[in-house]
Amino acid sequence: MLTILRKELTDYFTSMRCFILFLLVFIASAVAIYAAYQGIRVASIDPGPVFIKLFTTGEDLPSLVVFIALLVPIIGIALGFDAINGERSSGTLNRILSQPVYRDSVINGKFLAGLITMAIMIGAIILIVGGYGLRMIGVPPTAEEIIRIFIYFISAVIYGAFWMGLAILFSVLFRSLAVSLLFPMAIWILLGIPASVFNPYISFFVPAVSNSVSMQLMLARLSPYFLFEEAMTVLLVPAWRGYGLLTSTTTSSMLPNPLSLDQSLLIVWPQFTALIAITAVCFAISYIVFMRQEIRST
Repeated sequence: MLTILRKELTDYFTSMRCFILFLLVFIASAVAIYAAYQGIRVASIDPGPVFIKLFTTGEDLPSLVVFIALLVPIIGIALGFDAINGERSSGTLNRILSQPVYRDSVINGKFLAGLITMAIMIGAIILIVGGYGLRMIGVPPTAEEIIRIFIYFISAVIYGAFWMGLAILFSVLFRSLAVSLLFPMAIWILLGIPASVFNPYISFFVPAVSNSVSMQLMLARLSPYFLFEEAMTVLLVPAWRGYGLLTSTTTSSMLPNPLSLDQSLLIVWPQFTALIAITAVCFAISYIVFMRQEIRST
């Protein structure tokens, strides 16, 4: 598997696709730094840690966490949509499997290579914004802030692993590169963008939804984006009390005291578990289907 892993990492980092993705990473970092620069003065008067607000504040532009939540699925899909059918269409999959290489080493190596590549990209965004922000505000992060950012990094990688696993699944199921790209993109449009975009339409077709907060919350949590956003808001904004679909009227009487790290993790543990579960299910289905597929020369 290590041979496949090294080969895939070499292919990723020498391809034009990876260059474009890293370009998007640097653009997102620059925009996030500008957004933090615009919003950090206003955010500094609120209770809670200061350094971590570099990742969550923005006045005229979305914050870094919003950019990552929208960018990571694109990275995951771009890294995984041709993982298997790309090798099959070029004829290299038969030659690889004709060597003394286990079939599971192929899909495991490809998934791990994509995961490492994505982790490097997400880590680059966080380090760029954190490094420049440290110079900008002059306030070093506390130990708790570093732990929160590290947990956020791990969660973002898991969130991206779900979309990459989904793309690999369609890469295993379909021989066409276009189809394996369009299917995960369609699912991302339906489930991977803010759930609030579709709430008015859902409420129009299903009137009972608009009258039930619990129903709205249940439907919203079908979206990986909502799960990730909900978890990251609690983790990176300790003073936030708008958990779930709570309104400002509901939260107005709550004290603005920041939550401790263990309290934040206790609240968002179900979201973390759900993200890990759907990622494992996606990759498990891809693994089983690939192991049972018949690979023949065309």
